[in-house]
Amino acid sequence: MATLFLALIYATFISLGLPDSLLGVSWPVMQPGLGVPYSFAGIISMIVSGGTIVASFFSGPIIRRFGTGNTTRVSVAMTAIALCGFSLSPSFGWLLLMAIPLGLGGGAVDAALNHFVATHYKANHMNWLHCFWGVGAMSGPLIMSRFIVEGGNWRGGYLTVGIIQGCLVALLLASLPLWRWTERETSSARPALAPAGQQQPTRNAGRDNGRHAQDGNAILDDGGSAEKGNAGLLSVLKLPGVWPVLVAFFSYCGAEATMGLWGSSFLVKARGLDASTAAFWVSLFFGSLTVGRLISGFAAMRTSNASLIRAGLLLILAGAGLMLLPMPGPFSPVGFLLVGLGCAPIYPSMLHETPRRFSADWAPMLMAYRWGSHIQALPFCPRHSGSSPPAGTWLSSPQ
Repeated sequence: MATLFLALIYATFISLGLPDSLLGVSWPVMQPGLGVPYSFAGIISMIVSGGTIVASFFSGPIIRRFGTGNTTRVSVAMTAIALCGFSLSPSFGWLLLMAIPLGLGGGAVDAALNHFVATHYKANHMNWLHCFWGVGAMSGPLIMSRFIVEGGNWRGGYLTVGIIQGCLVALLLASLPLWRWTERETSSARPALAPAGQQQPTRNAGRDNGRHAQDGNAILDDGGSAEKGNAGLLSVLKLPGVWPVLVAFFSYCGAEATMGLWGSSFLVKARGLDASTAAFWVSLFFGSLTVGRLISGFAAMRTSNASLIRAGLLLILAGAGLMLLPMPGPFSPVGFLLVGLGCAPIYPSMLHETPRRFSADWAPMLMAYRWGSHIQALPFCPRHSGSSPPAGTWLSSPQ
């Protein structure tokens, strides 16, 4: 049952990745018909980000009140409705309206599932979970590019992804007994937690970045005592090492957001590619990110999270150099692939470090704030891409 539950979470993360890059790859085709300035994609992105920030910061109380299963079902349903709304939008204002449920739908569930896996599964599961997110993020542009090739029909791309999300909602509804079984197992087998401010003990942090595993899998513990789970923002932000971690999350996620939102536009406007070809290369960025997370999942069995982060940073710098330097055309798309490979281990490795560095008592609140830091980077960093080194400050935070 635990393995079946994990498979359901993997499927949910594929669904979460599907809409993440749709706006970036479809905007070169959407913008002329909507009759708005090119930069207005940033407004849609900011509204989506705002909704996700609100949902992520309130994810702890939401999940305690309604449970992880109900939160997941409602969130995916909101995303499906929003995507179908995008496909029917008669104007730019309608897109702004639909951006609200799209953002709210992605907030709480992402924080909840990330905390779940970070606290109760090995590091390889965290990497593979986000590998499956990459499958969705890669598939979204491929679906959209197919419709763009067939007459620039971006609406069909949004509708198709919305229908896929709706099918997942039906699957989540059918899995209600599995969620209830998991909740019973959680309440009957809740592990003892370390005191606040102390690190959770680990079994060989370099080779086995996991905790509470049973044959490589585990059962969800919603994490932490009620007292710590309800800790105030000020208390959390006073923990040693929290601010460098939040800055690192902001920087890395801003870099990834820049690639997703403006990568296609960069290839069209600066490198002269057509929209469908640019969408294909952006999908390969997410494809290389997906393959990289599959590989880093195996690497996490033998090396530490910090080592994976350092290797990722080197690949990002190499890829960014190929993209931005005045080199022949093919080098920019190759740069996309290298940046994707470099991004692969950074995000899941930083997530997996949270319970180890700050104790599982504080992990739920910290996961929500780190996800909020991630989302705040989305509207800001695409306008200031390259201004800060992603994840660098993470390596200076307390071990």
